Amino acid sequence: MTFQLRVYVPPHPLIKHWLGVARSQTTPTPLFRSAMTELGRWLTYEAAREWLPTMETTVETPLAECPATFVNPEVPVAVVPILRAGLALLEGAQSVLPLASVYHLGLVRDEKTLEPSCYLNRLPAQFKEQTRILISEPMLATGGSIMATMAELTARGADPSLIRIISIVAAPPALQKLSVAYPALNIYTATIDEVVNEHGFIVPGLGDAGDRTFGTE
Repeated sequence: MTFQLRVYVPPHPLIKHWLGVARSQTTPTPLFRSAMTELGRWLTYEAAREWLPTMETTVETPLAECPATFVNPEVPVAVVPILRAGLALLEGAQSVLPLASVYHLGLVRDEKTLEPSCYLNRLPAQFKEQTRILISEPMLATGGSIMATMAELTARGADPSLIRIISIVAAPPALQKLSVAYPALNIYTATIDEVVNEHGFIVPGLGDAGDRTFGTE
């Protein structure tokens, strides 16, 4: 079977609105956090479309029996926020996927080499078969962190075709790397910016998502 990486930029007015709030340098930290929460919520909503497994049954309304569709609770769902910045999207993602397990992965990027190193890994030794995994990573820039994350997940049995990535801003370097290595992936992002500067930041982007979320600029 041949796969091709799919990148979705949902044309949702609320996603566009909160992206604008997050981009503005005048947005204070509390409002920036709210924007990230909302973006996490709406991007997860879009990512869950035709991804969450469902089951058919019947229910009794106050008047009669009728068909009903529910999310299948027997198929595991996991959220993997890439620390720190991925935590900014977690609350919104959990509002859509309240029963999902959360596995934290902490990565830090060397400011000179731009290469990531891992300081926290709470992934399971092996993911259960058919596990749906949502990765929250606000910025897909050089691709170092997301490639390291994908390597950790697939080494533990994760199926790339069942993985969804939510991102606020994505850029070509990361998308190109993912397309070559994991063509079965699906990515949901609020926008795609074309430039990554020499410091590894997306331009125009929105700055350092972690610093702006936690007020550590």
